[in-house]
Amino acid sequence: MDMMTRIAELLAETLEQVFPQTEGLPGAEELRGLLAVPPDPALGDYAFPCFRLAKPLRKDPVRIASELCDGWKHADVASAEPVKGYMNFFLQRENFARETLQAVLSQGLKYGSGDEGTGKTICLDYSSINIAKRFHIGHLSTTMIGNSLKRIYEFLGYHTVGINHLGDWGTQFGKMLCAYQKWGDRESVEKGGVDELTRLYVKFHEEAEKDPSLEDEGRKWFKRIEDGDPEALDTFNWFKELTLKDTAKVYDLLGVRFDSYAGESFYNDKMDRVVNELKEKQLLTISEGASVVDLEDEKMPPCLILKKDGATLYATRDLAAAIYRQETYHFDRCLYVVAYQQDLHFRQVFSVLRKMGYDWADRCVHVAFGMISFEGETLSTRKGNVVILEDLLKQAVEKARAIIEEKSPNLENKDEVAKQVGIGAVVYTDLSNNRIKDIDFRWDRALNFDGESGPYIQYTHARCCSVLRKAGATDAHALDAGALTDDEAQSLLRLISRFPDTIREAANKYEPSMITRAITDIAQAYNKFYYEHRILDDDPAVSAARVSLTDATRMVLKQGMYLIGMEAPERM
Repeated sequence: MDMMTRIAELLAETLEQVFPQTEGLPGAEELRGLLAVPPDPALGDYAFPCFRLAKPLRKDPVRIASELCDGWKHADVASAEPVKGYMNFFLQRENFARETLQAVLSQGLKYGSGDEGTGKTICLDYSSINIAKRFHIGHLSTTMIGNSLKRIYEFLGYHTVGINHLGDWGTQFGKMLCAYQKWGDRESVEKGGVDELTRLYVKFHEEAEKDPSLEDEGRKWFKRIEDGDPEALDTFNWFKELTLKDTAKVYDLLGVRFDSYAGESFYNDKMDRVVNELKEKQLLTISEGASVVDLEDEKMPPCLILKKDGATLYATRDLAAAIYRQETYHFDRCLYVVAYQQDLHFRQVFSVLRKMGYDWADRCVHVAFGMISFEGETLSTRKGNVVILEDLLKQAVEKARAIIEEKSPNLENKDEVAKQVGIGAVVYTDLSNNRIKDIDFRWDRALNFDGESGPYIQYTHARCCSVLRKAGATDAHALDAGALTDDEAQSLLRLISRFPDTIREAANKYEPSMITRAITDIAQAYNKFYYEHRILDDDPAVSAARVSLTDATRMVLKQGMYLIGMEAPERM
């Protein structure tokens, strides 16, 4: 049980004792939600605003705070002081240190985990790369947010299904097949891979400007794909294999895995059911020749289901995908990690699902995120201003290798550590801020070993490992918790004790940056503790306490880094 929950339960008991037989008093769960961490540690470790009790008790909050503090009988956990309508709690430092360390050291890397997700399934739709296109930095956020959320939910006991909803359908693929037939050959494509496919696609558009009839040829080739023509399908599937082979290298670098690669084409034979069901339920109307679902009652534009020529659209496929996922995985939640520009699209799709009578539509969630720029430059695929993700990751590793060579010339396994640090720098940068904020990726910030960065967290973890190696075997049972009552140790312990709660808040708000922020704060607090106190003290009991706190810090940093998709090198 985390400290906030414990204090909330004891506060609920105190309320009943001090104000018996009073209706409308909050229970432990509500009280926990009202507890806050004061901005100034001098005001306490936790604070409860008594204003919430003014109405049911018909008393002034200042008086309520005073009476509650008088009735508080749990000094072994925390003392309580009234301050301007707040009940401020000051933890009993020695007991708090002992209990927090025991919790972390007994659970190890499972500290903060849970079983609340047992028997529940969460589907996560993320990354969703496009076939025959290079994996660029614009796909970084969807990939890393989705990967982190998957790890977080698994840590809390959920069964997760990671889905890479491939962009593998549309007339652009007919154009690509047309271009391949006219100007390509198998040997060149095998050798050039996705870059050669991109070249052919660009050439098609260049030639189509001179000869508009090529557009019709492209549409005919896509019709052949739709109709299951063997030649068209074989070539199209070959293009998909080449793309997945290319992206596999990036996913391996990032440590990202998927359970399903069912993309848009997978739902080609499942959309008739959606259209027929919409017709049967009299939800489809004709607007300018197209088939739409009217959403005026929800103050949204109509959701386009079929074009004038009967062709399906993204919404049609997403409706089919949602129904398939529910019937296949029986999800408790289905998350769509997609940029915020698609907000209207998903609101429309979820609204149509509700109109179709699917009550589980409310369990579909659009996890939106902001845009990414590079060194101040806005990126655009159409303008050719893109940063290929594999190139970015390789460059990050090279830059990290150069820094390590300078800082730690005698380090073993420099290449492996450079890979961990370089990739970690990119991941940290992407997940360091609230996901809805836009990101400007800059090398000087990403690879800064001294600031708020991935390398800083990793270096702190490596420092903890170094201390533990020097300390050797330590008897944690012989530690003197009284040696951890100083401000620096207590600040670090408070952050560590809140880590389990942070994980759950990150899961509830779909916000991995909360974990990134937490481990950054923990790393900073540990370094302050490290500089202010001699870890390996002459007193064995004091050393045992400080070494145990170092070990607890190491574990939390390592687990936190894993949850956001970073590696934890032991030497740097």
